[in-house]
Amino acid sequence: MQISPEKETAEILTLDVGGMKCAGCVAAVERQLKQQPGVLTAKVNLATEVATVECEVGMADADALAQKLTDGGFASQSRNNRSPEELTKQQSDRHREEIKQQIWRVAIAGILILLSGIGHLEHFFRTREIPLLSHVWFHWALATVALCFPGRHIIIDGWRSLWRNAPNMNALVGLGATTAYLASVVALLFPQLGWECFFDEPVMILGFILLGKTLEQQARYRAASTLQSLISLQPATARLVPEMESPPASLGQGAGIGTVEIPAARVKVGEYLLVLPGDKVPVDGEVCRGKTAVDESMLTGESMPVAKEKGDRLSAGTLNKSGAIVLRATRIGEATTLAQIVKLVEDAQTRKAPIQNVADTVAGYFTYGVMAIASATFLFWYFVGVRIFPHVLHLGHHTINMGSPSMPVAYSPLLLSLKLAIAVLVISCPCALGLATPTAILVGSGIGAERGLLLKGGDILERVHQLNTVVFDKTGTLTTGQPTVTDCLPIPLFLPPFQGGPGGILPIPQGENPLFRGPEGLLQIAATVESGTNHPIAEAIVRQAQKQGLPLLPAFDFHTEPGLGISAVVRGKPVLVGNEKWLCQGGVAVETLPTFPGKTAVYVAVDGSLVGAIAVKDILRDDAKATVERLQQMGLTAILLTGDKEEVASGIAVELGLTPDAVLAEVRPGEKAEAIAALQVGGDKVAMVGDGINDAPALAAADVGIGMQAGTDVAIETADIVLMRDALMDVVESIRLSRATFNKIRQNLFWALVYNLIGIPVAAGVLLPTFGILLNPAAAGALMAFSSVSVVSNSLLLRRSF
Repeated sequence: MQISPEKETAEILTLDVGGMKCAGCVAAVERQLKQQPGVLTAKVNLATEVATVECEVGMADADALAQKLTDGGFASQSRNNRSPEELTKQQSDRHREEIKQQIWRVAIAGILILLSGIGHLEHFFRTREIPLLSHVWFHWALATVALCFPGRHIIIDGWRSLWRNAPNMNALVGLGATTAYLASVVALLFPQLGWECFFDEPVMILGFILLGKTLEQQARYRAASTLQSLISLQPATARLVPEMESPPASLGQGAGIGTVEIPAARVKVGEYLLVLPGDKVPVDGEVCRGKTAVDESMLTGESMPVAKEKGDRLSAGTLNKSGAIVLRATRIGEATTLAQIVKLVEDAQTRKAPIQNVADTVAGYFTYGVMAIASATFLFWYFVGVRIFPHVLHLGHHTINMGSPSMPVAYSPLLLSLKLAIAVLVISCPCALGLATPTAILVGSGIGAERGLLLKGGDILERVHQLNTVVFDKTGTLTTGQPTVTDCLPIPLFLPPFQGGPGGILPIPQGENPLFRGPEGLLQIAATVESGTNHPIAEAIVRQAQKQGLPLLPAFDFHTEPGLGISAVVRGKPVLVGNEKWLCQGGVAVETLPTFPGKTAVYVAVDGSLVGAIAVKDILRDDAKATVERLQQMGLTAILLTGDKEEVASGIAVELGLTPDAVLAEVRPGEKAEAIAALQVGGDKVAMVGDGINDAPALAAADVGIGMQAGTDVAIETADIVLMRDALMDVVESIRLSRATFNKIRQNLFWALVYNLIGIPVAAGVLLPTFGILLNPAAAGALMAFSSVSVVSNSLLLRRSF
């Protein structure tokens, strides 16, 4: 997680928080954390049950915060002092334990619903009364057992939350179930009151709540499964090659003899490790000996193995498929690419979308509001409603129930009012509000991690949804990043006639001006100067000189000016290599310059005189044009941003199908962020796509920064979306995934809000006078359980789109 500049002295603490039931619990936990000294911000994820706390350095202790939450009713513990292996083991043990609990809950819920409903079969099928199961005392015993055993935890937790002044979903369910039970007990003990016994209502409520919790938890595990699989990819052990200052000479049969197996966490940078076929790579490293094919699908989503040989880089967690290799550890522990990805996904799942603030605001007052509405419902119907609408006391075929007899019933005012109030308590669903955003982000970030698309959280998803412009850096982004020399043109006006024979270079007699004759001489001096920088164009010129067997010349005093060129002193003469602006700044007289349509021109000047020009072309990626077309079909404007001259940029724009006004040319690296800001001032919501190194300022300035080929720390730190594969079409896929995930968030929040806005009034009896529709508490409980499950299930449907 990035820390804002004004909070550079902050540190991040992570806690596992248990006991949260709904969005109200999330609000209560965040409130408790923010009240602690030194805490700056606190974000809590209901789906993953993780709290991320930003606090002043040295001002807060993770264990102390965890203890505070535990004392407040939310069993918590710190993650900061535990290794990934400990976390994985704890989560696995916890998952197994919860699976056992789920099995019991499903079994108990099924028994409760079956026994409560089977006693009323004679009402549905006009059969004879079933002995014992239809007796009122049996239903009393069943309700008593249900409340005292499977429902005990719900009721106790609900009352505790009320006592802590932080009521949650269990408080509403507990109030509803207990009130229904007590009212039925009164009716049973005092038959002269003429009340109906509805012991089946609390039984059905608890049954459906238990069933709904189980289904919801299973769906939440499925949503979080990708992160758990990423964590499990981290290897536990490594084969250390001991007492080796260099890699072993051979890797034949018995290569593993003499190695020492140690925990992967104990590997040090610079040590040599043996990786056999079938092993996971334990740390990030560089191949020192051997050849193999490596499955990198856990990083990139690409299923085809990648060939690796000496000098190639490997990432922790990838799978060695074919050959034994020795690698030298370059990054270990939390510095590995896999650890960074795990941290990135964890942070993404904690960061909320701004749209979630609506749900958070509602959740803070939700439970209090529901209890107030339930109280108002009771008072209205008992004192006013039954007098205005006396016919509602005689209902029959419009009663919506779960197991209750579907036959005419004459209600007393007190009993009717009580049933409606209980239905209001039970039907309300703060869980759906709390799960709407985190479950969608869980699924979306999980899909992205599987496919090499790393999205940094809900706030990024919302910004992606608002985008209308995508700006592409050219070199290494739209192009392959490996330009090649196509032309080498000496300027006869400044170069003496070539006299050294075909392909030769004249020797320079002592004391003569070191001007180099012919195309080879021009290429040689340009490559000598360009060897002082690592720009892709410079690398192309040096590579071409090496290809032609031209050795570099002695040179010193190198100086690079980003976006312009480089200078050096070669054999006592100052040499400039760069663009036209660079020559002008160096005092080189320039009247007319050779141009190369669709190519980048690099000019060479020696001792203040132009001696030639070299043309370099960086070919477009195979999927560049298709990517731009797809973005345009999605309603986005694509813009080319480059430091190349207008003519070169225009030629590339033609290949991409872009109009001239979609080209920003001759923009130096330091000016890219200003170009992005200018577009934003004009009202555009801008995404910047770059390689994450020299484009870092522009990536940070854009509304959404998309970093290509995220093997660099800069890309992971700066970009909002990180693309692990070297595929430009992933820009489209990342935007599609972000849009789809954000749409799921909006759908979930819409459903959660609308469900409560419609369900609570219906339960309160809005439709009762006109349509005779009465929602029994058991039916309300079933709807509430269905609401939470439907939100999580809707999030899981994201996988069908990708």
